[in-house]
Amino acid sequence: MIPVPGFEGRRIAVFGLGRSGLTAARALKAGGALPVLWDDSVSSRMQAQAEGFAVEDLTSADWSGFAALVLSPGAPLTHPKPHWTVGKAKAAGVEIIGDIELFARAIAALPEGERPKVVAITGTNGKSTTTALTGWVLKQAGRTVHVGGNIGIGVLALPAPTPDAVYVIEVSSYQLDLTTRFAPDVAILTNISPDHLERHGGMEGYVAAKARIFSQAGLALVGVDEAWGRRLAEELAAADRVGTRIFTSAHPGESRDPVLSSQAPGSPASGQGDPSRTDHPENWAPAFAGMSGEMEAAPGRLTVGERMVADLSSARSLPGRHNAQNAAFAYAAARALKVPHDVAVDGLLSFPGLAHRMEHVATLGRVRFVNDSKATNADAARQALSSYERSYWIAGGRAKAGGIDDLEDLFPRVAEAFLIGEAAGPFAARLGDTPHRLCGDMASAVKAAAAAAAATGRDEVVLLSPAAASFDQYPDFEARGEAFRAAVLGLGATPASAS
Repeated sequence: MIPVPGFEGRRIAVFGLGRSGLTAARALKAGGALPVLWDDSVSSRMQAQAEGFAVEDLTSADWSGFAALVLSPGAPLTHPKPHWTVGKAKAAGVEIIGDIELFARAIAALPEGERPKVVAITGTNGKSTTTALTGWVLKQAGRTVHVGGNIGIGVLALPAPTPDAVYVIEVSSYQLDLTTRFAPDVAILTNISPDHLERHGGMEGYVAAKARIFSQAGLALVGVDEAWGRRLAEELAAADRVGTRIFTSAHPGESRDPVLSSQAPGSPASGQGDPSRTDHPENWAPAFAGMSGEMEAAPGRLTVGERMVADLSSARSLPGRHNAQNAAFAYAAARALKVPHDVAVDGLLSFPGLAHRMEHVATLGRVRFVNDSKATNADAARQALSSYERSYWIAGGRAKAGGIDDLEDLFPRVAEAFLIGEAAGPFAARLGDTPHRLCGDMASAVKAAAAAAAATGRDEVVLLSPAAASFDQYPDFEARGEAFRAAVLGLGATPASAS
């Protein structure tokens, strides 16, 4: 646990007693604060009472006595309308913060020489893989690494800081909305596409929340695959913020000019004395922490200018250009923390991958089964579909805005689609002449897709990449991915770990 100082002897309102709320209360109590907890759930309140916390109905509490409100990221701060606790806190002049902000203050309270390093990752897609990959690379380099936040363990439940430690944390837009002093040493934005718009009042609000990761960051790594990322990188440059753009071609095989790092005009990134354009690639990474950086991430490789940084063709857990981009971020972050080039590359190549994210789960004959259940929107599914020349695609669930409209250019890669859940009908209509079947449930889709793929007698891929949320049939994408795995293994497939 990371004790949070600065509130000794003061009452702190904590609303929302899920993973982050209870952890925040424990960390505040360990730091000497007097947390006062509330949740709409009776069982959550009972759990808090069982742990010895003060539980008080915040609807009738005296808010003038609180030093802060720690708000669950699940409770809306602004849209579609502020949570009732937000109104009470603002009326009483009480600051509203979240668990990431408490973490930031705990780190800032340490003497400068005793502070650990912090790498923070956000983005619409790819942030979990980039977080896990960055943590893996740093661990392979022998660093003391703690990985958590929006992935795995809540950030305040991670081990207490030591000077040699590196915290690699995934942060969501909801969490960033509740920060004011968060200052990671390396801040990464993988990409931005429409998501959670109802919680941020539209795309501008969503982007603004994501951009908060850079407000006090040291090194900024910005994906510029799309217009929002490019615009943000330009804004960072105009504000004299140090930033590096990680560039990825928009589609496999497409050739585009690399984009220079985001820097103030006249800095080395503007082309004046840019060492990354002339030196060996292993000398590039130290340069961008205040100088320049130019990287292209394409399927199977990372390059700086025309020089190869890493050949990823043997990295089985990093297929496709999106994983090359994730690798670029992890490599850049590791090099910024002084990990040697060869060690960083070896870490990329040995990464075992994450469950439910382009996970090779099993093989049956010449058919491979890939679990990408984490692809809960079209942009995430694009990354998976782009990774294979052809696939037998299992898609559907609870559709998000736009459905699969943006994937039309990839329909020629779909040998046949097998549709499940609420979105099966709308997805079928959108697929048009692309071969497809309405399967309804996961087991039926897996059985039909496996048979169709095996019938070709060729090496084929059955890909679960739903392009939709899971909530119509499953509690979360993990449960959906496990249902896929169970259905595949039920056919007698050999698990990937045994193949």
